[in-house]
Amino acid sequence: MKIKSARLENFMLFDDFEMAWSPNINLICGSNSTGKTVLIKFMYALFKAWRDTDTKKETKDRINTAFVEKLTGVFRPDDKLVGRLARRQQGYIQCGCSIILDDYESIEAGFSSRAKSHFDTLYYPPKEEGVDPLNTAIYIPPKEIISATENFRYLYEDMHIAFEETYYDLVRLLDRPLKKGANTAEQKLVLDKLSKIMQGDIIQRENRFYLRESVNGEFEMGLVSEGYRKLATIAYLIKNGSLNANTVLFWDEPETNMNPKMVYPMVETLMQLAKLGVQVFITTHDYFLQQYFNLVAAYPEANPDQLDVKFVSLYRSEEKDAPIQYEVASRVTDLEHNTIMEEFDAIYDREQGIIYDQIGKRDQI
Repeated sequence: MKIKSARLENFMLFDDFEMAWSPNINLICGSNSTGKTVLIKFMYALFKAWRDTDTKKETKDRINTAFVEKLTGVFRPDDKLVGRLARRQQGYIQCGCSIILDDYESIEAGFSSRAKSHFDTLYYPPKEEGVDPLNTAIYIPPKEIISATENFRYLYEDMHIAFEETYYDLVRLLDRPLKKGANTAEQKLVLDKLSKIMQGDIIQRENRFYLRESVNGEFEMGLVSEGYRKLATIAYLIKNGSLNANTVLFWDEPETNMNPKMVYPMVETLMQLAKLGVQVFITTHDYFLQQYFNLVAAYPEANPDQLDVKFVSLYRSEEKDAPIQYEVASRVTDLEHNTIMEEFDAIYDREQGIIYDQIGKRDQI
């Protein structure tokens, strides 16, 4: 099951946003405070709340509460007041948000800026099956968590700690034991690629993770580079069955603390996951990540499976308090607003300015 489209009306930074998504890979870019993370967190929270709630057995009030708890747990507004997720402006404002799934079922929620812990409206489609832990959404935050899983879950459940619920959800998935049976050929291909990049395999023992190398033995996950920890997270989620053909994967800035040489292997891994059936949403500020996906989108030789890659750019005009705007393209070069390329060009212009300024000074001597 995949997310076909999403709409946000007066939700945080967005006044009116509607987007149709690729069933394969969606790359979202934009400068800071243009809503990249808000967008994927909103979709994750709504989809995750629906997948984890048995709409046939629960009462409407309990379902409403489950959605509110997930949204406030993911975004962490003060005092868990859901109304604080409405777009900030003077006076009363009504907020609405929805996602449409690929079978045209919709998940919709509405609340006002004065709401405390209740949705004013909520429509949820009945599911034929009950809660299915293998058909869900996975959110990977910018900072890795696999090196701190040992006691994190119990601390989060028993104490108030300042972590978004995305970290807790991820730890719960990492806590799952390995699945029975052999991996599929597609899963094995991804795992082999990840093992080659990390030069070892990920193992878990007593809620602790290790990277086992063939030559140097085992390394505690805290002693491994953060880039490898992120890839190890993907590998273990495949091994225990959490990351599968029915998964929607949200990855917020995967390039954080990752060497540029690891970006292309990571892109290849994400392409293999999309081929497996995973729908992928990525936010990024990284030039290399954007350009490698553009290479995949532009050249059939680099994309033999013809996976669809959608590039989304979020931006603001220069007017004060201007709303978030967006554009969509199937190639990076077709984006008119691309802060990554704009800064890349700015570096070149600054260098040329220095060079020609030096030439001008020499000519005056």
